[in-house]
Amino acid sequence: MATPSSPFSFLGDLFNTIGERLQPPDWAVHEIQNRAVLFLNHVLQQEPEAQQRLLRQQGRVVRFQWRFVTMELVATPAGLLDLAPAGSVPELTLTVTDESPFDIARAALRGDKPAVQIIGDVQLAAEVNWLVDHVRWDIEDDLARVIGDVPAHTLGNAVRRVTGALRQFVGDRAAKAGGSAAGPAGNAE
Repeated sequence: MATPSSPFSFLGDLFNTIGERLQPPDWAVHEIQNRAVLFLNHVLQQEPEAQQRLLRQQGRVVRFQWRFVTMELVATPAGLLDLAPAGSVPELTLTVTDESPFDIARAALRGDKPAVQIIGDVQLAAEVNWLVDHVRWDIEDDLARVIGDVPAHTLGNAVRRVTGALRQFVGDRAAKAGGSAAGPAGNAE
């Protein structure tokens, strides 16, 4: 009998089973994608350089894939994003190769990007990579509009401390796991 490699393997298998069997209706998928586009555009509007870069890519379609989830986006004349029309041919396809949502979350907590397979236009891929590296949601600023500057800053500091502790914890565990597998001189990159 094989032993699971992680205590989360059961949850990963459950996620796989649910994801394969329970497909939401098309209208729900479309609505979720519209909400995601609205959020991405909100974040992009806070970064004028990102909008200028997207403006140069106007009309180009990028497909994002992860397991059974697919989303195609097109750069608009306003330097923002929109859902690509049905039947559009993507110039770039980005496929997240990590199957486990827990592996992706672990990588995000370490501050790493998930492993991605890139097929298509190299220049467009470089622009998408720039956006991923440089555009960040200023959640503290948005929160300040709702609850005020001081409470938002206090909450932001608390979240940064918790996130830092989680990153350190995940990093320490990863270093221990890597150290035991690689031996004493296991700092290879």
